[in-house]
Amino acid sequence: MTERRNARVVYSTDAGRICAGCGWPARECTCSQRAATESIPARIVARLRMEKKGRGGKTVTVVDGLPRNAAFLKDLSQELKRACGTGGAVVEGGVELQGDLRERVRDYLTKKGYRVKG
Repeated sequence: MTERRNARVVYSTDAGRICAGCGWPARECTCSQRAATESIPARIVARLRMEKKGRGGKTVTVVDGLPRNAAFLKDLSQELKRACGTGGAVVEGGVELQGDLRERVRDYLTKKGYRVKG
């Protein structure tokens, strides 16, 4: 029985170029390189929500709908954590903050000129 340890495509003529990062065809690349370079639009619409599911009953505030630019998300996360005095993390396409901080986050983002929904 043969065991396949490395299942990604090494060479294929029908797929075109293969991404070196994730091994998928370049037009269907899902690696973070493409997500880290998305431009920041002039008008940002952020969506706020509170989640408890899957966190052991702990409440987190999620800021979603942000541009998928790694540097932008990291800076915004640091600013929000500092403004709210809490911990948090950058997640795929958004920021999570510990606790129910929707009002503080809404006020902070509107002062920065973002449009906030939720």
